[in-house]
Amino acid sequence: MRDFVDGTAFNHEQGNRARKLFAAVVLAALDDAIADDKKYGNGPEQIARWARSRDGREVLTCAGIDPNERVVRGLMEFVRRGVRTSVALSREESERRQQALAKAEAA
Repeated sequence: MRDFVDGTAFNHEQGNRARKLFAAVVLAALDDAIADDKKYGNGPEQIARWARSRDGREVLTCAGIDPNERVVRGLMEFVRRGVRTSVALSREESERRQQALAKAEAA
């Protein structure tokens, strides 16, 4: 019984690592689309094309993201904002957004 539990825990951890790896691929695709948007102006279209492609849907699914149109629109909006993923996921950016939201609610 103990071997079964250890094996299940190991498989669960392996699955989590794989999901994180595919999530990193999604973040890299977003960064590439943001770079394309700054250089060529077609970033949102590029990320939408990738997310709707067979490979993109497969990567999104493996990352634990349902590849539906709502997700595609969200990815496009993220690219339109032009904030790189490393900055968007940082604590400073999160705090800045919270302060801006608080100021907007107070006004």
